[in-house]
Amino acid sequence: MAIDLEALFIDLHRNPELSFQEVRTAAIAAGHLRDLGLEVTEGVGRTGVIGVLRNPAADDAGGGPVVWARADMDALPVVEETGLPYASTATGIDPEGHEVGVMHACGHDMHVTAMIGAVEELVRTRDEWSGTVVVVIQPAEEFGAGARAMLDDGALDRFPRPDVVIGQHVTPLPAGIIGVRPGPQMSASDGLHVVLHGRGGHGSRPHSTIDPVVMAAATVMRLQTVVSREVDPHDLAVVTVGAIHSGTKNNIIPAEATLDLSLRYPDETLRAAMLEKVERVIRAEAMASGATVDPTIETLHTLPATINDPSATERATAAFRAAFGEGSVVDPGLFTGSEDVSWFARDAGVPLVFWFWGGIDPARYAAAVAAGTVDSEIATNHSPFFAIEIHPTIEVGVKALTVAAREFLD
Repeated sequence: MAIDLEALFIDLHRNPELSFQEVRTAAIAAGHLRDLGLEVTEGVGRTGVIGVLRNPAADDAGGGPVVWARADMDALPVVEETGLPYASTATGIDPEGHEVGVMHACGHDMHVTAMIGAVEELVRTRDEWSGTVVVVIQPAEEFGAGARAMLDDGALDRFPRPDVVIGQHVTPLPAGIIGVRPGPQMSASDGLHVVLHGRGGHGSRPHSTIDPVVMAAATVMRLQTVVSREVDPHDLAVVTVGAIHSGTKNNIIPAEATLDLSLRYPDETLRAAMLEKVERVIRAEAMASGATVDPTIETLHTLPATINDPSATERATAAFRAAFGEGSVVDPGLFTGSEDVSWFARDAGVPLVFWFWGGIDPARYAAAVAAGTVDSEIATNHSPFFAIEIHPTIEVGVKALTVAAREFLD
């Protein structure tokens, strides 16, 4: 009996789990892979799952090509506001111990669904290809830590090593569209945690304190000039202060303020320059505020640029055009979002092919384009309003993964 992929997607969407907490999701994925006949290992990199589908030809003693196909499965600390009948009402505990709403606001529920569907299709057509498919159900992409955790747990040594790594990401493009390009596909990224050290005191006596709230405000504003005034307009760079915390009461000047930063850039050269500029601004604003203790700057994660191998990507693109039609395959440009999928290919020393596929109703998207309201009407990944059109998104995702895998299998 065929797997009900719509029901699987709705179930995963209703029951999201935060990074490294994906116990239920992992068990569901592992169960489906086992039912499809794969050799399944759970707990790889804490909560990751790896399934191996071996299908060597009778005359192929070496087993044929090995394709690693990756899907991530974690959700985000976001309260869902889509109004969908299957919207998440789940909560979870974040790393700081706070209870938060949890939502699949980045489409990882669809990633897992499409992967299971693609494996089912590969199993059904196994008399048409040979080789080995290694299915990677990865945790904690949103932490930028899941791929590294699986690799540090020996994934490359414990399972057949890849000849190519493939993966995909649903995005607010019209359903039916495949977006892929050779070379840089997504930005490199660093997450920084900054502690600004002041001197606390009574709110009525600010002159006797070193106010970290004012220091933080000045730092946030000054950081906005790094890209606008210190980066060539031809280059792509982003500095985002995603969180700021300080204080407990209106009449107490606190001793510290914290900032959480997300930085994006297309290559290592600009990364080095941006990190230097951001650190300079943070330290200079602390000095200007009279701080007697230097700021603490901690790197939370470092993600490499997602760079598609040109030759392998051209092969996959040609296969997509043959499968979906010339007009359905586009170059989406460089995305400023970041991914950790490339660690698999980088550590293995093999090509990566990573693409996007659309998840928005085409008529709704076209209407927003005509009205010039795409940015306001079409919710993006990480938005509490991000809602995927179930069909044909599932079918296109399944087909894209199957087509790409088959391209690199015998």
